Amino acid sequence: MSEVQIRIICFVIVISVIAAWEIIAPRRRLTVSKPGRWFTNLTIIFLNSILLKILFPMAAAGVAVAAQKHGWGLFNILQLPNWLSVFTAVLLLDLIIYLQHVMVHAVPLLWRLHMVHHADLDYDVTTGLRFHPLEILLSMGIKMAIVAAFGVPVLAVLIFEITLNGTAMFNHGNIYLPQRLDRYLRLLVVTPDMHRVHHSVIIRETNSNFGFNFPWWDRLFGTYRNQPVAGHEGMTIGITPYRTARQVTLLRLLLLPFVGEPGRYSLKYIGQDPEKIG
Repeated sequence: MSEVQIRIICFVIVISVIAAWEIIAPRRRLTVSKPGRWFTNLTIIFLNSILLKILFPMAAAGVAVAAQKHGWGLFNILQLPNWLSVFTAVLLLDLIIYLQHVMVHAVPLLWRLHMVHHADLDYDVTTGLRFHPLEILLSMGIKMAIVAAFGVPVLAVLIFEITLNGTAMFNHGNIYLPQRLDRYLRLLVVTPDMHRVHHSVIIRETNSNFGFNFPWWDRLFGTYRNQPVAGHEGMTIGITPYRTARQVTLLRLLLLPFVGEPGRYSLKYIGQDPEKIG
């Protein structure tokens, strides 16, 4: 079975389970039409998949194969035991994704791209994979560069890609978890209640909880926020310049980085009063 087949099977299983969970035990009441949002989000996801296949046919796994063949990167130089290389490389890739996420909030030009992810008026499994095509290309370029520079093992890339895809859908799920379970689970993985804080319209909350897979980086670098000030049922999802479904249609989202209003979400507002919005 090829890498692509494995990833597709994992994607279908995870999105199906989370989507069913959202119907059976939702965390919040949705505020806009789900079919309309899903059409927009899934179309963007499909376009991104096609674009990556055309522009980056090797993808990160292909770069890892080339790195191993030619002896590129730190891991190939150190010659660590295979299990240790894989474990360390997965942690490294997750740290890079965390730092990249902070970067797209910190740099105004990159925030314009990242707005497409945050402009979703609701929060569910499809939000986790909804990114502007240019941000997806940037992310893949960074990932491939890191894989080449460090000589990340092929197995580590495969594990990381599948895990990132799965946890992005899990922690964006509109799913209910008992508070006690969530409290312990978020010691090991980013939970929906933990990451949902990051999608609050409140600036200080938006600029927190940047992790996708592991929750440790937020705690280590001081960007962790336990709960939203308004509570999970009462919080407002999205960003303040875009509060209606007509503002976030498919075409407008694709044009958003070029013509949209970015709001006041720069990291320079990270210390702002959490009650202040927009």
